[in-house]
Amino acid sequence: MSAVPVASGAAAISRDPATGELIATHPFISDAELDELLDRSRAGFAAWSAQTPAQRAEALRRMAAILRRDREPLAALATAEMGKVLAESLAEIEKCALQCEWYADHGPQWLRDEPAEVLSGEAYVSFLPLGVVLGVMPWNFPYWQVMRAAVPILLAGNGFLLKPAENIVGTAKLLDAAWREAGLPDGTFIGANLNREQTSKAIADDRIAAVTLTGSVAAGRSIAAQAGQVLKKVVLELGGSDPFIVLADADLEKAVAAAVTSRFQNAGQVCIAGKRIIVEDAIHDRFVALFSEQVKALTVGDGRDPANRLGPIARQDLLDQLHAQVQASVAAGAQLLVGGHQLDRPGSFYAPTVLAGVEPGMQAFDTETFGPVAPITRARDADHAVALANQSEFGLSGNLWSGDVARATQLARRLQTGGVFINGFSVSDPRVPIGGVKKSGFGRELSYFGVREFVNAQTVWIDRA
Repeated sequence: MSAVPVASGAAAISRDPATGELIATHPFISDAELDELLDRSRAGFAAWSAQTPAQRAEALRRMAAILRRDREPLAALATAEMGKVLAESLAEIEKCALQCEWYADHGPQWLRDEPAEVLSGEAYVSFLPLGVVLGVMPWNFPYWQVMRAAVPILLAGNGFLLKPAENIVGTAKLLDAAWREAGLPDGTFIGANLNREQTSKAIADDRIAAVTLTGSVAAGRSIAAQAGQVLKKVVLELGGSDPFIVLADADLEKAVAAAVTSRFQNAGQVCIAGKRIIVEDAIHDRFVALFSEQVKALTVGDGRDPANRLGPIARQDLLDQLHAQVQASVAAGAQLLVGGHQLDRPGSFYAPTVLAGVEPGMQAFDTETFGPVAPITRARDADHAVALANQSEFGLSGNLWSGDVARATQLARRLQTGGVFINGFSVSDPRVPIGGVKKSGFGRELSYFGVREFVNAQTVWIDRA
């Protein structure tokens, strides 16, 4: 995952990556406004935490209805601000609505007091909110990344202060307005355009109880260090370089189609996308041929045109970084089979790219390629494929394709990742947790894990003797 961008000037600038045209300039708030905002957050938390989980669940249902009602303008702004094709923006809105409904249906049960067996008397555990959680969020899924973190945090009774990436401040403002319309007390959810210094001040402030971040390893180190200095809970999702393993007994055509979807959805800007495609030797050449053929057929252009499968890279600096990784890998011996260049048109469009012969030591293997670039590595056998998959500083998710599911489940236990998807590609879903190991971070979002990450598990022991 690329770093969460923080501007050094007086305002955040939003540009349409498909055209380069200015969308809006969003001034950063002042320090006085930050102080007032933190007071509002604390007051909003006090009012919100006093409601029952069932009452909070009803607010989630209202939020789902608002998202569906306003899906067209919400999706249009996401496409304009970060470039994803409109169909993907619309799907993102629906996914957020479904998440709200799922948590409304299932979440309150995870906040009930749980009885505990003790030697004498009786005891139970209560799950109480911590306070206001600061969410430092990225740009690649302007709504889903925020909602993925915020919905379970809010359901638990916490407040949520959103610091969005600078190129998607507009979508953050729309979410802020939607949550207020859904009936949250004033200050419970706030989208705030903070600069770097103000983000640090918020972390250090006693009115912030905890921090959650999705971003780069560098951003994670910085946020974790700052939170650690003031002894505050932090959850980090730092992206990954996920292996997509295809063994010799896999359904080749299905594996190829899934690999193309996984790698090139959202123009390749997905944390849990299959980023290192590792193929067993016996089928490697056939896989590469089929995969390259499908990649060549991908259409690239303005995301508002339904004929296009891929939109632009979100920012030109990110495109330049991606291209440098491709060039360095080719210079180190990787074979450029498809793409490998910026398209000659306005906007930050990069040609869908396939690299073969990628090995450890090359940038396309060792670092996260956040864009439409597919590195393919040849493995001798299944054991070698697993070893290659684990030869990474990241451990977010992974994919494993095999005709022998029983064998695949055993191999999955050897993968050093937070998730493994067998005969499919990685997705985030509220019913299962998401998070990583190694430099992909720590803590979990979604499922009941996400509800209980930011609670005080309070033991109450009553001795009646």
